[in-house]
Amino acid sequence: MTATLAPFPWTDVWGQGDAVEALRSAASDPASLSHAWLITGPPGSGRSTLAYAFAAALIADGPDDQQTMRQVLAGTHPDVTALRTDKVIITIKEARALVERSYFAPSAGRYRVIVVEDADRMVERTSNVLLKALEEPPEKTVWVLCAPSEADLLPTIRSRVRPLRLREPDVDDVARLIVERTGADASVAEQAARHSQRHIGMAQRLATDDSARSRREGTLRSALAVRGVGSAVEVAGEIIQAATDDAKALTAERDAAERASLLRTVGIAEGQAVPPALRAQIAALEDDQKKRATRSLRDGIDRVLTDLQSMFRDVVMLQYGRGHDLINRELGEELGALATAWPVERTLVVLDHLAETRESLERNVAPTLALESLLVTVASGRKP
Repeated sequence: MTATLAPFPWTDVWGQGDAVEALRSAASDPASLSHAWLITGPPGSGRSTLAYAFAAALIADGPDDQQTMRQVLAGTHPDVTALRTDKVIITIKEARALVERSYFAPSAGRYRVIVVEDADRMVERTSNVLLKALEEPPEKTVWVLCAPSEADLLPTIRSRVRPLRLREPDVDDVARLIVERTGADASVAEQAARHSQRHIGMAQRLATDDSARSRREGTLRSALAVRGVGSAVEVAGEIIQAATDDAKALTAERDAAERASLLRTVGIAEGQAVPPALRAQIAALEDDQKKRATRSLRDGIDRVLTDLQSMFRDVVMLQYGRGHDLINRELGEELGALATAWPVERTLVVLDHLAETRESLERNVAPTLALESLLVTVASGRKP
């Protein structure tokens, strides 16, 4: 597949020609415009990029109004309200603020657009807050929800939106895009696209960050080396520590900048004591940052589980004679030995436990305990 460049504001939407055409038509023809949309697709497929391009086309006064479109894409237009969460869930308070905003008439553009980037992070009570707004929105308000799949939302929400499913790109397509964007070596880009399982954002990080590639390989090799309970506990601790360090690295700079900005806003110089009257604001910021750190850590652990899942998926592929389609080709010798030594049933037990571990983490089971249990299964072939 060769991606063709769509006109502005769709130029950053890559490899989704059918979806772009559907939304361009809806933005230009009120008769084909639904009041609420659900854009779904795998992580890294460009859901939010497409959502903001759609918002820009809806708000602008025609395809030549590029100034308005650029304002929307920059996040500074008053008629687009976006909710992107760095926390584990979207809160009821945040949902109510969106609903309230949705009833405002457009101030400058043709429509008011409400974009919810992580709609799958709404629990049932939060989703119910949106129902009435989705059932009876004002004439000039359009909702755009983004989620990995329709199944991630309540049926009551799904019945009130128009779904739009994004395609999953091929490994070669993602590799070409990474080369174009970063100038990475073609072989590194191909490996990154394969290891990320076509997640564009993760592929870009792997292609440009040697330490991220090393951490991934080290995690997989450590899991393969687990031989008993002792090593399972040790490797689980190493994985959690690596994910924690990675999460801190991703959030530390942003946390410091937010704190400095808040102190400047309230007129407190660097190093000056915070007056008691302002400590509540500082505490609220720190609380938000802790929630974001929890989300970042959970996402990091989920990424590890995805990588482990890819490795044991490769083992099953080898066991069924499908070795030409491995994600982790670099571990081909080790995985081949494992495929020969293990019966298929044992590999499937490990894959089942991987899925159960992900569900356990969603229920807030301690990550270290969950990973220890998983690695014991890897070592023994039996669930503890």
